[in-house]
Amino acid sequence: MTTSPPRDADRSPRDSERGAPRLADIAAQAEVSEATASRVLNGKAGVAAGTRRRVLAALDVLGYERPVRLKRRSEGLVGLVIPELINPIFPAFAQVVEQVLAGHGYTPMLCTQMPGGATEDELVEQLEARGVSGIVFLSGLHADTTADPARYLRLAGRGVPFVLINGYNPHVPVSFVSPDDRAAVRMAVRHLAELGHERIGLAIGPSRYVPSRRKAEGFTAALRAHLGLAPGEAEGLVRNTLFTVEGGHAAASALLDSGCTAVVCGSDMMALGAVRAARERGLSVPRDFSVVGFDDSPLIAFTDPPLTTVRQPVQAMASAAVGALLEEIAGNPVQRTEFVFQPELVVRGSTAAPRRP
Repeated sequence: MTTSPPRDADRSPRDSERGAPRLADIAAQAEVSEATASRVLNGKAGVAAGTRRRVLAALDVLGYERPVRLKRRSEGLVGLVIPELINPIFPAFAQVVEQVLAGHGYTPMLCTQMPGGATEDELVEQLEARGVSGIVFLSGLHADTTADPARYLRLAGRGVPFVLINGYNPHVPVSFVSPDDRAAVRMAVRHLAELGHERIGLAIGPSRYVPSRRKAEGFTAALRAHLGLAPGEAEGLVRNTLFTVEGGHAAASALLDSGCTAVVCGSDMMALGAVRAARERGLSVPRDFSVVGFDDSPLIAFTDPPLTTVRQPVQAMASAAVGALLEEIAGNPVQRTEFVFQPELVVRGSTAAPRRP
């Protein structure tokens, strides 16, 4: 007695000897029925194009090889230019961007501006030389108010579609995607004020960066609204430093010297530096000093203490940026404006009511 071999989509989970996918996992990831997933994996007709793409994207996300009959040539290369990989928020963005691009058949090319390496302009030259279909810029020179925006105008003039994340320049007529930095700081300050803090500081990056300026504006407005401080008083509680652990440490040390009992930081990395600065003085976080971060980057919930932070909507922002870019590549220009996404305050263990004498 003989039995016929199983179809590609009906083999056992992962089928370690052959690396075959499990139908139920793919259907769940793509949010379709197993019957629909089976039709796609077996090359059957009668499935909408969007649904077919979701199923194929699910294969990619779950790490399965596509069946040979479903493999297709890449739609083209798309560059992703990011500052560095040390801050975990950048790999988080890169992962979503690459997954969405792969789901639409594009091959992502990750370009990182490491110290001593290629500049953003040099990376763009390399990407153009490889004939990329488009470029996604994350926290690039477009966020620096001292940088010449003409480089982006020239790029657009050469017919290269691109989209810019985290930073805005009104002189560059393309699509921007940003979190609401002002709202992020306002909700952090409100949280600390409601806990009873009366002297709150802000630790952010250099003032030439758009996100830093917006956070400072939100901070000034929040202190006026919740603590009745005049703009001049609020500005005296802002420390511009580096978006690093060391920068957060330096800023928190200065704010502790000025009598602050809490600090809002411009990144989770800075917040970790602030926690370190407090502990070096023998202070408890959060009883003696409360700390709020920004990003909610991966693993930040597992720090000691778990960090209260403002979450960037990475999935939504990255997906929107890729969507806008793909529309441009397809010749369907989207609105040349800034798409602003609302952040979310995530309260954990690094904030509490201040200790009273």
